[in-house]
Amino acid sequence: MLVTLEGLDGSGKTTVREALRERYPDATVTREPTDDSWYGEAVYRSIADDDADPLAELFLYTADHAAHLERVIRPALEAGDLVISDRYSDSRFAYQGATLADAPAYDFADPIEYVVDLHRPFSIEPDLTIYLDLDPETAAERAGTTNKFERTAYLETVRENYERLLERDPERFVRVDATQSPDTVLEAVVDALEDARQSDR
Repeated sequence: MLVTLEGLDGSGKTTVREALRERYPDATVTREPTDDSWYGEAVYRSIADDDADPLAELFLYTADHAAHLERVIRPALEAGDLVISDRYSDSRFAYQGATLADAPAYDFADPIEYVVDLHRPFSIEPDLTIYLDLDPETAAERAGTTNKFERTAYLETVRENYERLLERDPERFVRVDATQSPDTVLEAVVDALEDARQSDR
């Protein structure tokens, strides 16, 4: 099964991912953007560029996602592995949806739906998405506002987009309060994951 970790920057996804890697040593644990391909390298260069074109940036993310699916996700799922991804397509819907909504050069009636439609023909929907919920102010403080995606005003729109995604697919998402202690957050994540694995059997 495919399990994804979502949430604002600073919500603790990386900490949870590494804890899950230890707890499930046979799982395929991965992340997006990828950090072992030229596609991912291009995405990280774009993140560091405040003037990157938002539509071009979306296509970089999408290319990285497509390559990640073919190199890592599909083979692992076909082998019957548990796959855990730190960020996945919902990050694109929430973050790039917010970026496109802010781009004066483009006029999308519904930026989120545009990004969703772009992914629909080729992506794989997760079996479970754990959403680490954190308010934008705390997220920006934790993340350190080191790039254009970690600013409070922007994260407010991203959080609104995540809420919209949760509303449209409540069976797939499990919300976890990311203001709790790391141990409490991890316990809630593991409980959700184990419940989903039991249901999948």
